Amino acid sequence: MSTLTPPERVWWKPLGKEEKIWLTVSIVWALVLFSMMIVWSAAAKQDTPTETYKISTTEFQQLTNTFVQKYQVGQEKGVPIVRPPAGSDVYLLGRQYQWYPILELKKGQTYRIHISSVDMQHGFSLQPMNMNFQVLPDYDYVIRLTPAQTGEFYIVCNEFCGLGHHLMTGKIIVKE
Repeated sequence: MSTLTPPERVWWKPLGKEEKIWLTVSIVWALVLFSMMIVWSAAAKQDTPTETYKISTTEFQQLTNTFVQKYQVGQEKGVPIVRPPAGSDVYLLGRQYQWYPILELKKGQTYRIHISSVDMQHGFSLQPMNMNFQVLPDYDYVIRLTPAQTGEFYIVCNEFCGLGHHLMTGKIIVKE
């Protein structure tokens, strides 16, 4: 019968030259990456919405419907297109499998966009700008948005929400 013997070198003995170099490189790299997170957060202003309110799904749906009735200017494939005045509160509702309504905004004007869901967790991803937010029922997330360029921007759900998840799209149109 053979016996097991421990390795000759014990882990708490001094490190070799190569081990010291790689350990130093990995610690320095970890500190650089950690520092860059702080710098990027402060310099790039990439923070998530800081204004969040608790709201019932029924109340948010009523606010959205009132908003649509007040500012609707047309329709696209059965979805209302709304043109709110600059500086106003804008409501965007996520539900299976649609972002409602289509928003028509003015370039250079600031809007407070209220986003919520009425059924389950969704992901708000504005393309090609790559803005991403989690959207949960019973919470009203307020995003201050100032469009800097004209065009059509698409909203996709980036959080799996059911069999029709791949169809969950919306649109923001920015005009001069």
